[in-house]
Parts: sequence; structure tokens; C-alpha cells
Amino acid sequence: MFKITALPTADVRALQSGGPDAYGAAPERAVASGEGNPCRHCLRNIPQGQEMLILAYRPFLETHPYAETGPIFLCAKPCERYDGDALPEILTASPDYLIKGYGKDDRIVYGTGSITPTDQIDAKVRDIFARPEVTYIHVRSARNNCYQARIDRA
Repeated sequence: MFKITALPTADVRALQSGGPDAYGAAPERAVASGEGNPCRHCLRNIPQGQEMLILAYRPFLETHPYAETGPIFLCAKPCERYDGDALPEILTASPDYLIKGYGKDDRIVYGTGSITPTDQIDAKVRDIFARPEVTYIHVRSARNNCYQARIDRA
């Protein structure tokens, strides 16, 4: 079993209030175009015409060579954090995703990275978690490498 983990609500509320992103800048404000603007908190696409935030995000507590930083979207208005057991909307919108495992040291566990078809995500996650050195998994865009969500053991 595993759990899809969205960004923490306290972190998101700070960003929605104008707090700094991973580069120390205030999030940019824009209007969502509909498809392709996934919120990393509610894990749904931000509806067309709704205000959204664009910001730099680093899903690691410390900087190191494997601590990738990249752009993400968030709903500009407070939204509910995803807390479900099925694949969320944003992980069904693309034909495939980049999935890779990380160890307790927040380094990539080599041999776990895979561009995975959406309908095979469950099987690939189970396969990666079969390796005891994997602590968690990141799901990223297969085309733009943008962080989508974290997957933890349940």
C-alpha cells in the first residue's frame, strides 16, 4: 500500500499569502488556462479562468546535488489538501509520468527512475517500494520534469 502526499497545507497557505518560494521570490499570479495547470495541494487542475500562483518549488528540506527545484502551480485561493487513496486528477491527465525512488538521505535510488504509463503507475510504485532502500517516490511530468506529488509507504 502507498499514499499520495500533496504539499503541506501550512506551506501552501504561506505561499498563497505571498510568502517566498524556493528562490526567495513572491509567487507570480496568473490566470489558469484550464488543462495543464495542476495544483500541487488539491491535486486537481486549476479551473480555466481561476487565479493561480506560479512559483519555484524544491521538495527537499536541504539543498544538495539531487534537490531539484522547478516551477509548480497552486490555486491562488485556499483549496483543500488532497487526501485520498485513488490516483488524484493530476496524475491521470497525462499519458505517462516520470517516477523515481529516493532513499532516507534524499538521494535518488539509481535504477528506480522510469517514464511510466498512467495505467501502470500502481504496479511501478509497488515495484519501486519492493526495494528496501527506497523511502519515498516522486512523481514528475514526463515532458517538463515538473514535480507533481510525493508517494509514501502507507
